[in-house]
Amino acid sequence: MNLKNILKYLISLAIAGGLLWFTFKQSHLDVGDLMQKISAADYRWVLLSGLFTIIAHWSRAERWRLLLEPVVPQRPTSLETTVSVLTGYLANMALPRAGEVARCGTLYRLSAVPVNVSFGTVVAERLFDLLMLILLLGATFVLEFDRLSQFFMEFLGGKLPKGSSGSSLLLLAGAVVLGGALLAWFLFNRYREALGKHPLYQKVSGFLKGLLDGLLSVRKLRRPGLFVVHTLLIWTMYYLMSYTLFFAMPATAGLGMLAGLTILVVGSLGMAAPTPGGIGSFHLLVGQVALLYGLTSQDGQILATFIHGVSAVMIIILGILALLVVLLRRNKTTNLPDVLDDPKAIKLER
Repeated sequence: MNLKNILKYLISLAIAGGLLWFTFKQSHLDVGDLMQKISAADYRWVLLSGLFTIIAHWSRAERWRLLLEPVVPQRPTSLETTVSVLTGYLANMALPRAGEVARCGTLYRLSAVPVNVSFGTVVAERLFDLLMLILLLGATFVLEFDRLSQFFMEFLGGKLPKGSSGSSLLLLAGAVVLGGALLAWFLFNRYREALGKHPLYQKVSGFLKGLLDGLLSVRKLRRPGLFVVHTLLIWTMYYLMSYTLFFAMPATAGLGMLAGLTILVVGSLGMAAPTPGGIGSFHLLVGQVALLYGLTSQDGQILATFIHGVSAVMIIILGILALLVVLLRRNKTTNLPDVLDDPKAIKLER
């Protein structure tokens, strides 16, 4: 690991620690009270959440196999892709964004699938997850509009004119967005030729084209219907992983299904932040959104810590088991050179 990567890791670790310290201080949460509440939880619900976690990771591995099917001659088994996915999640707990590389490297070790090809399928997979997150974000906003608008009204406080309502705020925001979009479209058409020569425009347009190509890659799938089924199954399991944990503690047992949806979406945004395993960012966002559903700041932070902790423990346990599988199967792949030294593993295909 070079100095640049070390600095990146230290910065992400510092951000995680700072956010975690801030959330605990803001909620006035006593660590002793936190441990007491978590130790008194009903762990039958934790076991059920763990089952949903395993199903989600297996389904993600199966969906990955569907993406690999039309682009590589190798046929990795369900065990090989599942082990690779779990290894990637374990790596993400230590280093943000390291999971994709570890996942593809493990799959190469197990089934000789070239890293550059498998990495491309992982990027395409992430695009579909991003699309699902956007759809869920929109659904959450529509279903919980009153609650969310009330939250933003209270958050903005005196910055809004007297008599302003959530509906008027939405209309104003919509008018601003529509006006901005029309202005941007006018300027784009007027200065398109000049913009086309600008490096920033070329980078942005190239990025957007890559996103579109990734989303359209589903047309190459041999079983697109099964791909959609696995995508829906993954996100359903993600929802149930956190929703079932509500019932493990008396303070959160009364939260409804919409609360589970909101926490799923907000928690996913927190996990996407550049911190190891979403530490700090997840706690901050989920702890704040829990206030919308009548929880105290302490109970909201306990819930966030509990959900994140259960998820982290499951990843560590499953990740260690995955590493053991890799080590046990090592004798079957001893003829493969190291991933970083093998040109076939990273060869760019045309």
